[in-house]
Amino acid sequence: MRLLRATIVALTALPTLLAWPASPAAAAPGERVTAPLSELIAALPVRDEGSRAGYSRERFRHWVDTDRDGCDTREEVLLAEAAVKPRVTGRCVITPGTGTWRSWYDRITLATSTDVDIDHMVPLAEAWESGASVWSPAARRAYANDLADPRALVAVHDSANQSKGDQDPAEWMPPAASATCRYITAWVVIKTRYGLTADPVEHAAIEDVAAGCDDREVTVVQAR
Repeated sequence: MRLLRATIVALTALPTLLAWPASPAAAAPGERVTAPLSELIAALPVRDEGSRAGYSRERFRHWVDTDRDGCDTREEVLLAEAAVKPRVTGRCVITPGTGTWRSWYDRITLATSTDVDIDHMVPLAEAWESGASVWSPAARRAYANDLADPRALVAVHDSANQSKGDQDPAEWMPPAASATCRYITAWVVIKTRYGLTADPVEHAAIEDVAAGCDDREVTVVQAR
C-alpha cells in the first residue's frame, strides 16, 4: 500500500491530455481529468446541506488494513508522510519517539506520532451532509480510507485537526498562511473526486479564498 500511494503521488504530477468534462457527472469513476482550479470550483454542485440525522463516525468504517500488510490506514499515512521515517517493528508497530512529521496546517514539526492526527480533508460529517448519507457502507468505507489520492488524508498536528473539527472553509482555514492555497485546492479536489456538493456559504468562501491563489491546473481521478 505504501508503494501504491507513492506511485499515485508521482502519477498525479504527470501532464494529461484529458479535458475537464461538462460536469462532474460526465466523468466516470477512474477517469483522470484536469482543469484550472477555478473551473473545478465552478463545476461543484451548489445546494443547501442535507440533514446530519443518522450520522455517526461509525457509519464510515475507518483505519482498516485493506492490503493486510499489518498497517492500517492511519499507519500507512503516518509512514508515507513522515519527514524522518519512524522505527517500525513487528506488524507495523511504530516505536514511540521515533520519526518526525511536518504539519503543513501550522508549520510545526512533530517528533512523536502521538501528536499526529490523520485528517480527512473533507470531514466525515461534512461528507455525510454533502451526499455521503445515501452511499452504501462499502462506499463510505472506501472514502474514509482513501489512500489513492494523497490529498484525501493528511498527517497534521493534532491540535490543528481538533480545531478544524467538521468545519468547512467558510468556518475554518489552516492557521499557516502558506497552507491556504494548498488546503482550498485539496478541499475542492476531494469534493470533486466524490461528487460531493457545497452549500452556498461554503462555495462563496471557496471562491473568495481561491481568488488569492494561482489558477493552476489540477488533476482529479474520479472515485464516484
